[in-house]
Amino acid sequence: MGRFLFVVILSGVAFAQSSVNSTLADDPGDSLVSRPARPSVFLPDLPAIPKGKSTVIGGEIRDVDGVRDQLTLSIFGARPMKVLFDERTQVYRDGLRASLRDLRAGEHVSVETMLDGTTIFARSIHMLSQLPEGQCQGQVLSYDHSNGELVVRDSLSPAPIKLRVSSATKISHQGQESSSGNLIPGTLISADFQADNDGKNIARNIALLATPGSAFVFSGNIVFLDLHSGQLALVDPRDDKRYEISFDPDRFAINRDVHEGSEVTVTANFDGVHYSASAVSLNPPASK
Repeated sequence: MGRFLFVVILSGVAFAQSSVNSTLADDPGDSLVSRPARPSVFLPDLPAIPKGKSTVIGGEIRDVDGVRDQLTLSIFGARPMKVLFDERTQVYRDGLRASLRDLRAGEHVSVETMLDGTTIFARSIHMLSQLPEGQCQGQVLSYDHSNGELVVRDSLSPAPIKLRVSSATKISHQGQESSSGNLIPGTLISADFQADNDGKNIARNIALLATPGSAFVFSGNIVFLDLHSGQLALVDPRDDKRYEISFDPDRFAINRDVHEGSEVTVTANFDGVHYSASAVSLNPPASK
């Protein structure tokens, strides 16, 4: 009799538990409590990659800070550079896709950098088995003919970059062959280089963009104009670059029809630091 009563009690408990589970399953609210759903997390999309001029810089990774998402790049002849990265940064090893987790101190890399406000952002990072290549665009600070040392100030580098000019370096100006004698202070250049076994940047090609005293003709859309201070800026569609140009408001009067948004042609001289306008004319409207 005792055993029979014990079995009945167990059966009752099992039945009651089954009824409770069935009730919980039938009640949507209780079901959510008993089986909490994984919350949906909506993360904001990353902003687009900064637009503007990019510069390829070769060097060696000094350290990687995964917390701040930045790396320190050692560049021969220049101070170490802090470069930011994030999920938008494309990483490659010898041309094959890699991961940000593969970035290590001691890696030889070629980094495509862009200005993001006041910081330097890595658009892409190429880890190289061979010694890295790089590009720079800036202004000549000095050139020593005795040892071929060229010092260039690049807008993306916190310190001047040192290049070695050898007999094998190709120097050109507007597509024509030129010489190292034109590497005078103030000259604007574009150069590509490769590190040698000692880590020195050897210039392979140097293009002379502007030399002090040379004249230029710009044509484009005015994006800034101050008649009182004598400053204007235009974007030339031929290279999609912005040029800051000064002019003497007392020397010549600009057509009153010229304003921000106008299409103009500007003749200017480069003095090694600034472009100074000698003439500003309004372009005729394009024929339809």
